[in-house]
This record gives sequence, structure tokens and C-alpha cells, in this order.
Amino acid sequence: MTTQSAELTANPYESSQTAVEVKAYTYDRWMESVGIPIRRGYFIEDLRTVELGWWDERQCNAAFIQLMGQEGITSATVMEIPAGKSLPPVRFALDELIYVLQGRGVCTVWPADGAAKKTFEWQDRSLFQIPHNHFQQLGNMRGDQPARVLRYSYLPLATSLITEPRFYFNNPFQEAVSAGPGTELYSEAKLIQDGDPSLAWGGNRVYWFGNFFPDMAAWDKLTTNRRGGMSVTIMFPNSEMSCHMSVFPTRTYKKAHRHGPGRVIVIPSGEGYSVLWEEGKEKIVAPWHEGSMFVPPNKWFHQHFNAGATPARYLALHPPRQFRGHAEKIEDRTKDMIEYVDEDPWIRKKFEGELAKRGITTLMPEDAYKVPSYNWHPNKPLRDQT
Repeated sequence: MTTQSAELTANPYESSQTAVEVKAYTYDRWMESVGIPIRRGYFIEDLRTVELGWWDERQCNAAFIQLMGQEGITSATVMEIPAGKSLPPVRFALDELIYVLQGRGVCTVWPADGAAKKTFEWQDRSLFQIPHNHFQQLGNMRGDQPARVLRYSYLPLATSLITEPRFYFNNPFQEAVSAGPGTELYSEAKLIQDGDPSLAWGGNRVYWFGNFFPDMAAWDKLTTNRRGGMSVTIMFPNSEMSCHMSVFPTRTYKKAHRHGPGRVIVIPSGEGYSVLWEEGKEKIVAPWHEGSMFVPPNKWFHQHFNAGATPARYLALHPPRQFRGHAEKIEDRTKDMIEYVDEDPWIRKKFEGELAKRGITTLMPEDAYKVPSYNWHPNKPLRDQT
């Protein structure tokens, strides 16, 4: 393979001169060789309508999503399953998360030729994990429209170590993988109340353990937090992959924070926007609604705003644990979190302006702008926060 130098391409989502850096990793060269579209930039406003191209090997339309902040670490691919059809089975060497952007169908998973198969149904906004070295086949149960899924893995990082991409697809290596003690593949997720904090996001001892979640927009098994909302951490059997979902109230917004790279965020429900910026540089506004995706680049501040009339949800698919970064423990907040009292006045002005366009007003408590290190009271109604 020839070595390619990094290049800069214009950001297709902003009118400014902000550029998107394109790096040349083994994974990038493989993407280019496949011949389907590669969508770059800082965000995708709607993965359900992004333009795809024919991938002959997979017998479907697809596109790679390679946003700034993913490069060399995490892979995201949108694939479309034709109406009433099934994709050819494929065996993938790495753990993989699949999030259903739209549609209804079935997934069949099995570990080896001749082994027993497990089939389960999925729908809009389902999230499930495919264990490494398993065969998988996705089928569309609807005969009137295609289905779309987002596939997520750590393939870029892996291909920097073993640089032959064919190693990862249909490799004959076989390994018995179980779901863990007392657990079956794709059974109901279980609540772990005293788990190992070194394994979970944010050092959380409470998380949900399983590999099938039927509808992330309806999932209500959440815990309150002091950031103005509720959240759930999800861990997967025999895997270092993880994710979390945050739900925060209408007409409010989170504090700005920053952390390491590779975290893919998709929106199951709600309407709003996020602001992304490298310290001291231009701010980028990423509008979102159901089906949107964005990635905060490495050590860029970012801030999430619910500008809609209902609670908003974002699902964060985590990079490998080695890339956890900062602002996930309270001792980091002075360096990697911006308190409301210290934020750029433009932040509040824009938020209230966005609400005014929709005929609604802010529910941010005045104390948030007056009290240093303000924390939300998770069990207190918004109207009583001040």
C-alpha cells in the first residue's frame, strides 16, 4: 500500500472556512478501495436520508461515515436492507454494535458452520450487539420499504495492528463465545447494581448488562443524575464495548465539557443542537433530531441543547476504554468542564433565540447562571430549581 499524506477538505456543513482533516490510516485506504460513498465532516443531520452507494460484496446500498473525531479509532457504516430481502451472511472478527435507524426485521446469529442459530426481531431504534467471530444475517420484514442500520465497531484501530482488512471478514477462526454466567444471547437485559466501576462508563457501579435493547426511545430504566437529566449505562457480555444514553428535560441544556476521541453520538428522539469547538477557536453548530449523528473531536468542548418541547435523548457509543479521556470524573471539572457562570454569553443568547423561534421559553434556572459549580437537583421539579 502507498503512503498518503493528510489533507484538508472544506467542511460541507458550515459556510465558514473551518476545515476537516482527513488522515490516512489503513482503514481509510480500505474504505477508499470499497467504492461506496464516504461521508465526512462534523455531523450528519439525518442518517435515514444520507445518500448511499451500491456495495456489491454486501449486496446492498451503504456509506461509510467518517466524521472528524473518529479517525483511526471507530468505524460507522450505514447499510440499507432492501424491502422484503435478506443480506448475505457475513462473519466479522470484532464485536459490533448495530443501531436501527428505521425499519423492522430479523437478525440471525450463529458462531460456526453447523452450530445452532439464534434469531430475534428488531425495530426502529433497537440496539444490539453481535459477538466477535459470529456469522450474522439481517433481513427486512417489510415488503414496502427498505430498512437502515448503523453499524459501529473498532475496526480502524484493529487494522492499524493487523493491516490486512480481509483478516476481519469471513475468517475461518472459530471460538466458542458465551453470553456469560446465567445469561443467554439476546435474552432480557439485566440490571447490575454493584458492578466493577473500572469496567463501566464514568466509574458507574450501576449499569444494564445485555446485548439487545428493543427501543432506545422508549427505554425507561434510567437513573437520575446531577447534570439535569437521567441516564443509563450499558455493558455487553464478553466485550469491552459499552455505551450510555442520556435523557434531559425540554428547554434546558448541558454544561460544556470535553474528553477523548472516537465517541459516536446518535439521536433516538428529541430536537435540538450541539455546539462543538476547539478551545479558543470557531464554534460549530450541529443541529439534530431523530437519526442525527455527530462526533466530538478529541479534546474539543461540546455542549448539548434541547430546543424542543419534549425530553431529548442522545445515545453515545463509546470508543475503547483506553480513550475515555477527561470530564468523566468530578476532579476533572475545573479543566475540562465549563460552568454555566463562566460560559460565553453567546451560548445563552443563542439558546433563548432558538426557543423563541419555536414559541417557547427557557426552563433554565436563574441560579445556574449565578451559582458556581451549579448542580441540578435530580428529584426536584424544574420550576422549583431556583
